Amino acid sequence: MSDQNKDQCNPTNGEPTVQHSAAPMWIIVVTLTLLFFGGLYLDSHGGWFNPKVYAPYNTAERLESFQPQSGAAAAAAQGKRVYEAVCGICHGNDGAGKPGQAPPLAGSEWVLTKGDNRLAHIPLEGLNGSLMVKGKEWTLNMAAMGAALSDSDLAAVLTYMRTSWGNQAGEVTPDDVKKVRDAIGSHLQPMNGDQLMKMPE
Repeated sequence: MSDQNKDQCNPTNGEPTVQHSAAPMWIIVVTLTLLFFGGLYLDSHGGWFNPKVYAPYNTAERLESFQPQSGAAAAAAQGKRVYEAVCGICHGNDGAGKPGQAPPLAGSEWVLTKGDNRLAHIPLEGLNGSLMVKGKEWTLNMAAMGAALSDSDLAAVLTYMRTSWGNQAGEVTPDDVKKVRDAIGSHLQPMNGDQLMKMPE
């Protein structure tokens, strides 16, 4: 075997060594550029501390200024607000009712009537006695929670109930509420299911 072949099989020049070399400058520049523009994108689209998202409303009047001022959206917002303040305590903000306390309004035959006469009588006069709701009997003692509301507020609440939680029924107007209120007059008396059923829808 030649001396050259021996040197190749049995290297005697020492162990191989690791050599450090700098990363190409273009890779560093591209990486930093991508990080910079990625940060800008997240900052402008991610919310973070954007005052449009996180700035508090300093007054109730300022918050009110962002609410719908007219039309169906305003009526829906008004109905939701009054419902949650007056009715949601017992019937739940989701309209599902509370066992042993108040029946559901979602899918209730008393809410989904063709007209609004019976429905308007309930909050204007209150309930006292038994009432069947969705096949279940409820014994209720409900005050006339709607008697103190304006015609506009009560109409908005009833409309909200008839159009929320999957309910699909017609709108109730302030004039509709006024007609029922005028018909009741000063003879406010809690009603029961049998009395309500004798009324036209």
